[in-house]
Amino acid sequence: MEADFLVIGGGIAGTSVGARLADLGRVVLVEAESALGYHASGRSAALFEVSYGLPTTVALNRASADWFHASGLLAPRGLMLVGGPGREDRFAADAAAMGLTPLTPAEAREMVPILHPATATLTAWHDAAWDIDTDRMIQAFAREVRQAGEVVQGARVSAIRRTGDGWAVTAGGREITARVLVNAAGAWADAVAEMAGIGPLGIRPMRRSMARLAAPGGHDVSGWPMLLGVGEDWYAKPDAGALLVSPAEEEPSPPMDAWADDMVLAEGLARYEAHVTEPVTRPLATWAGLRSFAPDRTLVLGPDPRDAAFVWMAGQGGYGFQTAPAASRLVADRVAGRAPALAAAEVAALAPDRFVA
Repeated sequence: MEADFLVIGGGIAGTSVGARLADLGRVVLVEAESALGYHASGRSAALFEVSYGLPTTVALNRASADWFHASGLLAPRGLMLVGGPGREDRFAADAAAMGLTPLTPAEAREMVPILHPATATLTAWHDAAWDIDTDRMIQAFAREVRQAGEVVQGARVSAIRRTGDGWAVTAGGREITARVLVNAAGAWADAVAEMAGIGPLGIRPMRRSMARLAAPGGHDVSGWPMLLGVGEDWYAKPDAGALLVSPAEEEPSPPMDAWADDMVLAEGLARYEAHVTEPVTRPLATWAGLRSFAPDRTLVLGPDPRDAAFVWMAGQGGYGFQTAPAASRLVADRVAGRAPALAAAEVAALAPDRFVA
């Protein structure tokens, strides 16, 4: 099988960059699992909030906003920051960073009636946060890839070698050749780079656990905002009539099909429970995903300076969906030699060059 661009990884990173590259040539996207978005992309909190992340992430969020608001993939959610006595300084810093409007505890309880009047004493909110229909987003990008090539699922990459005019990749027992190899392998990004002879950048997968709880007290949670604990030490988000609660942990993990740590999950549920009046009941389900970060916690986007035919779309951390429209466009612009829409300093801060002496 031949292609101009071979993309390894079928999450939001791979499908979005594959769709952007489809204008430039034939794309083959290879995913190890039987379904797209199986790992981190299938376990996302699925929120678009422009101010969430480091400055480079916020720049990508802002550059993605028009695409999202024209996409039909967003639904109103809102975001509420919640804290208690003794957290005033951190609460003020978090609220300022995200541009939130202070609420009185009574105003907050009108929106989320289970907030505890004695422990949820610090609250702030804004409506500029939206749920993302993540499955539709991945499938829409995948359709664009298929129109310009092929999506191969259930094909784990077992070998990569450099050829005179590109790459030869063995995946699922088939050999695929391409001029350009795009590494969108998420938690496996460094492993792919090592297999290709490029070398790792220090991208580390970090586990984050999640529990699905029945709607607290039988409330209709559909109109509640996402709740974020001060310092992001827990969060809760309505989902299909239930409530998703996470301890928001970052625990180093090898690349794997992650599962929730029961003790960590219990500690996070306790932090959430301390701010509400309804007790936590037995979770309906639990799971975990791996959020992969570069050493500086900034996305890695663009050709590797050691070999421009090896391209990074990696290190998304927890920001893969909300940055994908602009991040994938940036990668495609750099591959095509076009001037990126982002400022030169932002492009440089996101480039893999920063890790290569």
